[in-house]
Amino acid sequence: MRETADDIDELQRLLDDSIGRSGDHLRSIVTPGERTLTARQLVAALPGMKVLVVATTTARGEPRTSAVDGHFLRGHWVFSTSGTAHKAHHLRARPAVSVAHVDGERIGVFAHGTADDITPEHADHGWIDEHLTEHYGSSPTTWADDIAYFRMRTHWMIGYAFNAAEFPG
Repeated sequence: MRETADDIDELQRLLDDSIGRSGDHLRSIVTPGERTLTARQLVAALPGMKVLVVATTTARGEPRTSAVDGHFLRGHWVFSTSGTAHKAHHLRARPAVSVAHVDGERIGVFAHGTADDITPEHADHGWIDEHLTEHYGSSPTTWADDIAYFRMRTHWMIGYAFNAAEFPG
């Protein structure tokens, strides 16, 4: 767990604000307290790699989704892809992004935000690469000539569980 107390507090504020800004229909399903996950529960439920569906848009505004290996680090989704992939081109030109991680009816994490391109010059590239190297046994940057790292700056996030009490926090 890489999250600091400040990371947890910031994530909790985001979750609280997001459910507060959600519509009646969503709140009727993701009932606060009963079916929402706290920041601590999310962090505990999302170690390692999780399949993450990433939604981007084309230059014509057409939606596109694809799956990536997502890592929930310090309260933010991080993922890598080929720098030549369409999703990388979309995110660099139009960084608005939505992501979802769903494990059956057990848990769902839905988020909207902006993707930051974490280049080797970025201050956080080192520790992100270290985490990914530890997870995979080699740095994703060694897998091809052009590997891109992205981190989501989240503006809205919901953590759903059919029974939130089943998740330790």
